[in-house]
Amino acid sequence: NTQPGRDSRESSMAYQQQQYRQQPPVPDQAFLWNVFQRVDKDRSGTISENELQQALSNGTWTPFNPVTIRSIIAMFDRESKGGVNFNEFAGVWKYITDWQNVFRTYDRDGSGAIDRNELKQALTGYRLSDQFYDILIKKFDRQGRTQVAFDDFIQCCIVLQRLTDSFRRYDTDQDGWIQVSYEQYLSMVFSVV
Repeated sequence: NTQPGRDSRESSMAYQQQQYRQQPPVPDQAFLWNVFQRVDKDRSGTISENELQQALSNGTWTPFNPVTIRSIIAMFDRESKGGVNFNEFAGVWKYITDWQNVFRTYDRDGSGAIDRNELKQALTGYRLSDQFYDILIKKFDRQGRTQVAFDDFIQCCIVLQRLTDSFRRYDTDQDGWIQVSYEQYLSMVFSVV
């Protein structure tokens, strides 16, 4: 049996995301086209995972998490071509901008990384134990600084949301408890990773 926080749908992170979706105006098409052309190094008309990874900064002078890049591309690549065209890139731009705003909201000390207490604030609606926050930090801290960088914060939230969604499919009575076979459990986990 497994039990996530019951109020994850109402997590403050999701609320913050919603707030930021309404705030910054979408950049005009000419600006986005200019950015798209600079990122599309091979002029293929599609931004690949490698091109997007090279274009993004996580604030740590290390390459953007390739797993996060793959997740973002997969969300917006409607034709399964392994990259995003210009129209899809507009969605990627907004998605990353929204995440930057959420990240800045919870990076209260302005360090450029989310520490355990800041992560706890960001994920309040999930009602996770202190021990689980330690697990999240260990899992998503690629720098070994007991903090989570911007790209890893995105990945942490994506994974947590996908696992929660998988859990909910089995939690038909919404009591926060499920009983699954080993194979069902593996299917849940492998649908996320």
